[in-house]
Amino acid sequence: MGKVAQGSVLVIIDVQKGFSDPRWGVRNNPDAEKKMKKVLGEFRKHGLTVIYVRHDSKNPNSLLHSGKETFQFKDEVKPLEGEKIITKHVNSAFIGTDLEKLLREMGNPPVYYMGLVTDHCVSTTARMSGNLGFESFVIEDACAAHEAKGISGEKIPAQVVHDVNLASINGEFARVLKSDELEF
Repeated sequence: MGKVAQGSVLVIIDVQKGFSDPRWGVRNNPDAEKKMKKVLGEFRKHGLTVIYVRHDSKNPNSLLHSGKETFQFKDEVKPLEGEKIITKHVNSAFIGTDLEKLLREMGNPPVYYMGLVTDHCVSTTARMSGNLGFESFVIEDACAAHEAKGISGEKIPAQVVHDVNLASINGEFARVLKSDELEF
């Protein structure tokens, strides 16, 4: 089903403490961090590369502005010494960073994405990854989204935001799968 090839890379996107703040609104998938921890453990156990991405907002009032405690990675997925950390300032982890260069130097490996939030940085990065020619996967249950406000002011439930964004990625930019489909 989801055989993880030797040389595959796991990219963990924006799993930062700031996303626990209630200001973001209702979130789907409250177990996402548990799934992330499990997937991370498997990648480490099998000696596969892990790359961390974190968002550093240029807005000093943002929860994701460097220097704040909320900028830090959540405990479930803290990087180990020697694991690569990339800091970005926009949604895509490929813009203004060396992520593409790193992956090319590694021989264009299959790339697995998980993190926060599905409809922003995860989907933007996965779309770009596919467009750049990388074999890309998004681990559905190791991602989460918050409710959104529609253009007419209506509330869009977090699960709907999550599902629609993954549906628009699946098959076009990346393959969407669940963590229990991964075979190491």
